Amino acid sequence: MTDNIITLKRLSKKYKGFTAVDHLNLDIRKGEIFGLLGSNGAGKSTTILMMLGMTEPTEGTAEVCGLDPTRQPVEVKQQTGYLPEDVGFYDDRTGLENLMYTARLNSIPDRVAKERALELLDRVGLSKATDQKTGTYSRGMRQRLGLADVLIKAPKVVVLDEPTSGIDPQGVKAFLELIVRLRDEEGLTVLFSSHNLNQVEQVCDRVGIFVKGRLMATGDIKSLSQQIFGNAGQSLDAIYNHFFEGESDHE
Repeated sequence: MTDNIITLKRLSKKYKGFTAVDHLNLDIRKGEIFGLLGSNGAGKSTTILMMLGMTEPTEGTAEVCGLDPTRQPVEVKQQTGYLPEDVGFYDDRTGLENLMYTARLNSIPDRVAKERALELLDRVGLSKATDQKTGTYSRGMRQRLGLADVLIKAPKVVVLDEPTSGIDPQGVKAFLELIVRLRDEEGLTVLFSSHNLNQVEQVCDRVGIFVKGRLMATGDIKSLSQQIFGNAGQSLDAIYNHFFEGESDHE
């Protein structure tokens, strides 16, 4: 038996001679927060799209929740939730109305949907904004609503692609704490894609470091430090810079 909920084998994606993802092998365990860490253009988003069945790999295979995203994209989407960097809502509808709309798209009965939507709005700290039109929401509020929107269908895996971009520091802190709490309370598996080292270090159990389409290393920070430097005391920043040779687009 394996506790891996995602398995990628030699997963590759090429575009007219450009290799976006190059023979990626990766296992992600059920119930962990896994950080996809790399600079912009490193291949993180392309990997996510292949895992979700939103683009087909050129080579290799992916398995998500026991499903093949290429052959079973609808089933994979039923088991996963995806929060992109810029989440869209109907600005003239309230937070509750937007969640109810998503629930109907997922064939959730209205009575069940409303109960779960109100519970989620409370959990993400938006209970006081339930009847407020989302066009008036701040960036941080929209991202928290986006997380509730992702969770309305009770997925097993949640994928967050640069979810804290543009949020103020206090909002980032609250969002990261929420992710950890949801993982701990609901057993979610979370993929956290980011180029922000500090945030990845705060919440992720393990990280995968992407460089120009290749996965260079995976593990927790202590094991990566031991592997690279011979001691377990190095920071994620030092580990990152070992592979990226001083690239400076991280925060």
